[in-house]
Amino acid sequence: QVQLVESGGGLVQPGGSLRLSCEASRFIVRINTMGWYRQAPGKERELVATITSDSNTNYSDSVKGRFTISRDNAKNTVYLQMNSLKPEDTAVYYCNVQSVLGSEYWGQGTQVTVSS
Repeated sequence: QVQLVESGGGLVQPGGSLRLSCEASRFIVRINTMGWYRQAPGKERELVATITSDSNTNYSDSVKGRFTISRDNAKNTVYLQMNSLKPEDTAVYYCNVQSVLGSEYWGQGTQVTVSS
């Protein structure tokens, strides 16, 4: 069964913006941390940003000041606003959700391509 549904990826020119969304199934209860990771071709998956249930955020140095993570607990949804995009931001972006019960879930991934 589908647990996480991602949307918002696509092709954008350098300097442009995109907003990713990830809705978690209502069957995932007591969500703690929600976050985004990315994987570029030939590279390992890396952290982009995370947000806890009390809205504490953490960003990788490469996106700090350009990306903003937020969440809507009523909708079980996490967002990633990406501004000032660079070609090196090109990757498949994955949503990650962790519950206080110790379960972890991954989205199917959404492609973000930054190119002129």
